[in-house]
Formats: sequence, structure tokens, C-alpha cells
Amino acid sequence: MRYLSFKIFLLCIIFPPVCYILTAYIAERTSQNYYTDQIKDIYTGDLQPLLMGNVRLKTVITQNIDNYLQTRNLIHLGLKVDVTIVTQKGNILYPDIIGNENLSSLPPDPMQVAADNYALLNEGLVVRVETKFEHNRLLSNSILVFYIFLSALIFYLHYKAAVRKAALEERETRLEMDRLQAQDSENVAKLDQLVGARQDLQKELARLKKSMEDERIKAGRFESELFEEVETLEGKLQENISLQDTQQAEISELRDKIKKLEKGRQKIDKQKVKTMDATQKRLTTLYKNLSIHDRAISGFVDLEDEMKIKAEEVIHQLNEDPSLVTIKRKVFGRKGHKTVFEVVYAYKGRLYFRNLKNNQIEVLAIGTKNTQAKELEFLAGL
Repeated sequence: MRYLSFKIFLLCIIFPPVCYILTAYIAERTSQNYYTDQIKDIYTGDLQPLLMGNVRLKTVITQNIDNYLQTRNLIHLGLKVDVTIVTQKGNILYPDIIGNENLSSLPPDPMQVAADNYALLNEGLVVRVETKFEHNRLLSNSILVFYIFLSALIFYLHYKAAVRKAALEERETRLEMDRLQAQDSENVAKLDQLVGARQDLQKELARLKKSMEDERIKAGRFESELFEEVETLEGKLQENISLQDTQQAEISELRDKIKKLEKGRQKIDKQKVKTMDATQKRLTTLYKNLSIHDRAISGFVDLEDEMKIKAEEVIHQLNEDPSLVTIKRKVFGRKGHKTVFEVVYAYKGRLYFRNLKNNQIEVLAIGTKNTQAKELEFLAGL
């Protein structure tokens, strides 16, 4: 199974012995320091009996240390403790070595014992404790079994995780296969549709080719007709160009005529101006009681000779006695403006005048019925 890690497997194999060795080393160092402190506190016990000479120092140390070690449970479970107490001069006080004791059956002299105890205490005592983690004992075997169990548990959890990953991968693989199969079926259906569409397109292409061939035949058939139509259009174009040239000549001729007419009109205008000046001088000289507007002079000049006689007759009456003039109507009498009167002469003639402040009469316009609208427009603008 590819999700099982060889590194984890190897770690689970190495983990128990390594942890066991580290635990043994740490236990030895820790217990050595601990027991050293404990033995230093209890190995001499009460100093009063020693200084009184009631008991030897060596005996007291042996009893105290043996009693202490017998009460330690770890020693019974597999922790070996070696204690050595010596003086600065090298005298071994513990453990008790056979042959160092005074075997005399006589009771010891308390003074001598006290002196010996005092001398040993003055030399200075050195406590040495060595601990060893014994193998194949209850404590060591329990620790080893614990680490083996812990390693087996780690490998079991890793195995379960690998199994879950493998199952998940298998499920995902199965789902992906189902999806790919469905997609493949869909692609096959689309391919069938594309094949059908391709066949339809091929049919349409064949139809278009046939249609193009027919159109090409028709184009060849009508090509001659097109050429004839082009020739006809070219003929019409030439005819149109000829007509344009003719019209251009006519336009040029008309422009020349217009220029001539403008020259003739200018002459007529000059003659009219001269006539107006002469007429104004004559009427102003003859009719001093009247004021004749330029508009009236212009209209008078444009009249026919017979109409001029009739118009001048009205002017004469206005100059001599305005009451003799028959007024047809008032054509302009708004507030702020002088009232304008309309006089009809020779049936078609029209003359317009108004009264001024100095009792004079102003002739404003002279014309005919045909120019009446223009005259009224002029009067409205006064």
C-alpha cells in the first residue's frame, strides 16, 4: 500500500529501544542526584550519641543507610543503588568491610569511641552514590513494554490513516471513472450530432455548387445582353453629354442676355432717377402748399400718362382746396401716428396723404390698385 510510510515503519521499530535507553540514562542521572541528597540528610543521624561515645560512627552510618535503602520501592523494582562513604583520608565507613571492625569482646571505652567519632567527623566525610538501571527487571521491562505499545499504537494509527486515504482515493477514482464514462457517452452523442451536421453541410455545399454552376451558365447566357445594355448606356451617356454641352451653350447665351438686360435696366434706372428729379422739382415748384414724399414721386413716375394727369389733378386740388378731394377711407389712424387718408382717382389710382402740424399736407404715396398692398405696407412702416 503506497500510503504506508517506510520512514514511519522504521521509526516505530527504532522508537522503543531508543526511548528505553534514554529513559534508563535519565533515570540513573536523576535518581543518583536524588539519593545523594537524601543520604546526605540521614546518614549520620543525631550527632549527640556519637559525641557521647554511645555508638560508633560507622555503625550509625551503616544502620541509617541500610534502613533507608530498604524502604525505597524503586530499588526492589530494578534500580540498583551503590553507596560509598569515605573520609578525606580514604577510610571507608560504608559499606562495612569485614575485618575493619574491632573484634574485641571487651566493652568499648565511651571516651575512646567519642574521640574516634570526633576524629572521623573532623576528617570530613564524602558521600558517593552510583545508580544503575538494571535490565530484565520489572521496572525496565514495564518501561520497554510501554514504549513498544506506544510504537505499535503509532503504527496502528498510521495504518488506519493510510487505509482511509486509500479508500478515499479508490472512491474518488471510481467517481472520476463514472464521470469520464458519462463524459465519453456525451462526447459520443456530440460526435454523432457533428457527423450528422457534417453530412447536412456536405449536402448544402453540393447544392450551393450546383446553384453556382447554374448561375454561371445564366451569367454566360446574359453576358451578351449585358454588353448590349452597356453599349446602349454608353450611347445615352454620349447623348447626355451632347445635351449638357447644348445646355451649357444656352446658359452662356442667357447670361449674356442677362448682362445686356442689366445694362439696359441700369440705363432705365438712370433715366428714371433723372425723371424723378425733374418731376420733384416741377411738383415742388407748382404746389408749394404740399410736401411730396420720395415714395410718391417714384409712384407718380411709374404711372401711365393718362393716370399721371388724373393723379396731378388730385394733387392740384389738395394744394388749392383739400375740401374738394373726395376721401375714400382712413387707412391708418393708430394712437401716436398721423391719420392717413386714401383717395381714389381714375378708378384704379390710389393716392395717400396726411395733414401736418403747419397746416401743410404731405403726399405719402401714389400708385394703382395693383400696387396697393405695397403702399399699405410702406405706410405701416412710417
